[in-house]
Amino acid sequence: MKTAKDPRHLKRIQTVKALFAESFAPQENVPDLAKKVLSQKGKTDKKIQEAAPVWPVDKLNKIDLAMLRLAIYELENTKTPPKVVIDEAVEIAKQFGSESSPSFVNGVLGTIYKDKVEVKTKKDD
Repeated sequence: MKTAKDPRHLKRIQTVKALFAESFAPQENVPDLAKKVLSQKGKTDKKIQEAAPVWPVDKLNKIDLAMLRLAIYELENTKTPPKVVIDEAVEIAKQFGSESSPSFVNGVLGTIYKDKVEVKTKKDD
């Protein structure tokens, strides 16, 4: 059962904070996971733009952008179940984002996940 003290949850929070700080200025001592996320920033930002075309990436709330980048990285590069990744991102959005952050993050990630499943299904046909 997930708790606020779960080490995976705490690692995600630490990573989101590092990504948030990095959006303002380059940081020293960035956690390894944040470095991995940043290495794929262009690819993840393109996915965000496709999933939320009304919201240019450079105009997004920086904390929402950090959460989305981490979650998309996890969806694409880890074996963590997608529903867990999305749930974690929404929980972090509730904790650190604005009032509309949880629904925005959920909507963008839901769209990306749905598109990923549809692409995989077409490949399997």
